[in-house]
Amino acid sequence: MDRAQILAHQYDRVPRYTSYPTAPHFRPASDDGAYAARLAGGFAEPLSLYLHVPYCRTLCWYCGCHTRATRVDTPVLRYAEAMALEIDRVADRIGHRAAVGHIHWGGGTPTILAVDTFTAFMAQIDRAFRRTEACEAAIEIDPRVFTDAHAEAFREARITRVSLGVQSLDERVQAAINRIQPLADTVRAIERLRAVGISEINLDLVYGLPHQTVASVADTVDGIADLKPGRIAVFGYAHLPRLKRHQRLIDPAALPGGAERLDQALAVHDRLVHHGYIPIGLDHYALPGDGLAEAAAAGRLRRNFQGYTTDACPTLLGFGASAIGAFDDLYVQNTPDIPAYLAQVAAGRLPIARACALDAEDRLRRRVIEELMCTLSVDIAAEAAGFGVPADHFAEELARLEAFRRRGILAINGWRVTVAEDYRLLVRSVAAVFDTYLAPTEQLHATAV
Repeated sequence: MDRAQILAHQYDRVPRYTSYPTAPHFRPASDDGAYAARLAGGFAEPLSLYLHVPYCRTLCWYCGCHTRATRVDTPVLRYAEAMALEIDRVADRIGHRAAVGHIHWGGGTPTILAVDTFTAFMAQIDRAFRRTEACEAAIEIDPRVFTDAHAEAFREARITRVSLGVQSLDERVQAAINRIQPLADTVRAIERLRAVGISEINLDLVYGLPHQTVASVADTVDGIADLKPGRIAVFGYAHLPRLKRHQRLIDPAALPGGAERLDQALAVHDRLVHHGYIPIGLDHYALPGDGLAEAAAAGRLRRNFQGYTTDACPTLLGFGASAIGAFDDLYVQNTPDIPAYLAQVAAGRLPIARACALDAEDRLRRRVIEELMCTLSVDIAAEAAGFGVPADHFAEELARLEAFRRRGILAINGWRVTVAEDYRLLVRSVAAVFDTYLAPTEQLHATAV
């Protein structure tokens, strides 16, 4: 690996490609008609559900999610009532008890919901929908406020996977991002989960945070490796204070420079591999035998708004403020503004604010990009043929990839493009070649590394 090659692309402003077209290119929706029509059409295959809880007790300054802090429960309860109405309204539009193959609770902090409120939500989902036998039900938690009562409620609700944010074990880094979380908090949360039979655990780590060093990220990996989480996601901190005002509380002078960020990313990779984890796509790692590793080996890995996943459901329904729904030819996004969300639900509307209709060209490029992001390789001719177009439809893109090939970043064999293992960090930059929406000066995305 030539570090200079990665550094040359480090500041490419490229999407994470959890969708295509990406969310910044969704357009204002004048009404909910297109979404309502898709719901009324019914679903022959199991659905995936995403439920968003945009509240935390304290706001982590690095966070890029749609969330806000609250010390009182009143706004959370009001929001929960609205989301319950939205779930019933969507189920009524579908008109039958549709099968569900995947459920994901995100935020924010879903466990800010009172235990009885969460239990009521899961009962409501089971009344409105029908979980398949193999349904995965996942939830994100804050280990600092996770209790035995939460764990027991998860068991009763048939939660199968839990994701915990760790980010960094370095106390100085934690103070700089306003997230004090001793390792003991994470250990206790995992012990509580395993005690009730929930063994599928994900951990999230972040590099590029203020005051982080190569040594501290390596120590963090070593510190959590003994916990044996099945999956670990590793993200580079995206400092976008223009879009996320609370990030202005982070001292930009404390952020690591480009070369240091790269060294941190490589150190995390090396330590995780040392501890037996298999690299998955751009930024995930899994132990041998974990479902994500098996899906990657079998060519069944998928990428959606939660990152890399085994979720093969063709349709995603999103509930809550900012939540995104995905159909084969349509994305819809609820308004991220909580007062507007509450008002629209109260008025009896589906709270759609933005949408994106996909034509055949979009769907083809989505397929090419997802394949690259999941496997680091794509047979352009085969994907094009699946949409009834000739391979030379992508002749211009193949020509642009030649510059990557000359520098050893990827190989081109006929119409097959394969990113070199040493350059997996640059797969987003390679995928961006197929993105017709991305402007050369786009500033809405994180840097490539």
